[in-house]
Amino acid sequence: MHIHILGICGTFMGGVAALAREAGHRVTGCDAGVYPPMSDQLRALGIDLIEGYGVEQLSLQPDLFVIGNVVSRGNPLMEAILDAGLPYTSGPQWLSENVLQGRHVLAVAGTHGKTTTTSMLTWILEFAGLQPGFLVGGVPQNFGVSARLGNTEAASRPATGHPFVIEADEYDTAFFDKRSKFVHYRPRTAILNNLEFDHADIFADLAAIETQFHHLVRTVPASGRLVVNAREEALSRVLERGCWSDVVRFGERRDAPGFRARGEPHAFDVLKAGVLVGRVEWALLGEHNQLNALAAIAAAEHVGVTPQQACEALGQFANVKRRLELKGEVRGITVYDDFAHHPTAIRTTVDGLRRKVGPDSRILAVFEPRSNTMKLGTMKAQLPWSLEEADLAFCHSGGLGWDASEALLEMGDRAVMSDNIDTLVSKIVKAAQPGDHVLCMSNGGFGGVHDKLLNALAQG
Repeated sequence: MHIHILGICGTFMGGVAALAREAGHRVTGCDAGVYPPMSDQLRALGIDLIEGYGVEQLSLQPDLFVIGNVVSRGNPLMEAILDAGLPYTSGPQWLSENVLQGRHVLAVAGTHGKTTTTSMLTWILEFAGLQPGFLVGGVPQNFGVSARLGNTEAASRPATGHPFVIEADEYDTAFFDKRSKFVHYRPRTAILNNLEFDHADIFADLAAIETQFHHLVRTVPASGRLVVNAREEALSRVLERGCWSDVVRFGERRDAPGFRARGEPHAFDVLKAGVLVGRVEWALLGEHNQLNALAAIAAAEHVGVTPQQACEALGQFANVKRRLELKGEVRGITVYDDFAHHPTAIRTTVDGLRRKVGPDSRILAVFEPRSNTMKLGTMKAQLPWSLEEADLAFCHSGGLGWDASEALLEMGDRAVMSDNIDTLVSKIVKAAQPGDHVLCMSNGGFGGVHDKLLNALAQG
């Protein structure tokens, strides 16, 4: 089959393209911006890419158009597809029908930590010899790719099949399907990691997101397992609406039936119902990663991996690119890259770095409010709270519909703004001192700020 993917260079749709190609389909695609690294990855797989959404692409005559959620009505190619009455579907729907059918799907949902937890769980299953398929919204460094089919041989239990781990996003599916992506995946094991308000461009409030999470809960069979963060009130409300599956909780602060940790985030015992079942020692930082680990351990148990084996696997987990990733050190100044963009994720990331460097080293937090939610200013009031552990904060304020200076006013002279990245880099270089740790945070490329910063520091 020949499929043509609209919006192919997004992380999710790029993963769909890679899976389709691995499955033997002819794959082509287009996007508004065709650029590395995704373009290089896709072309290396033999996927032809087209810049833009020109109607001449109809001449490719694919068997099916697969539509990404970046495509909306008014898109010239989409309008031509509709006018011609040609077959089309969404990425999640195609994935459900062509990849996930007959597999034991393990879905990882939550406002934060989806990519990291999905990568942890995938690595645990790989370490245990299960050869899982996966689709992750990042690049797990244990694998070097964001998607693969894994073991697709006929399973002894066709209804459950071999495992496939997927990052389960609550964002909408496509312009013609406003349900969350994750309702298409029909998981047997589902992690509900946390739940906060996000995606203000499509959800009116937290209750609307809770409704979507309950739609996910409704799809998990009675023989399935829900792995739920015990600390999240929003998730408790979701389950109160109805639950038909086994529930295993993690993160409880007392001896309880679920999983909890005892010790520091970088070295901790794992307890189940108060009984020691394993120990994790690794290089990751922050309590959030400790909780992510507990969730992955509980989910892996559902497909037969013992907690002890899961803990051993996590000791060899290499994390995901763009998660406190070291980019370089110049003149004693260390530069990191991180995907954090929601205020809670920013705070968690800064706190994790603070634990690593200690109270006496300076942290310079550099961030851009790039997500749709942050651009709308819905959570601007939380930014000073998210940056409390930073000594200085540098905000790229370009393209915002709100005043970053006003939002960060309570930080006083600790906050610096610029609507130009080159100017922002100059201000960071002027402020930076040997021994400082510069943490760059964005869910995009941030205009190459990391390389610009390292080059500017090298030039003195």
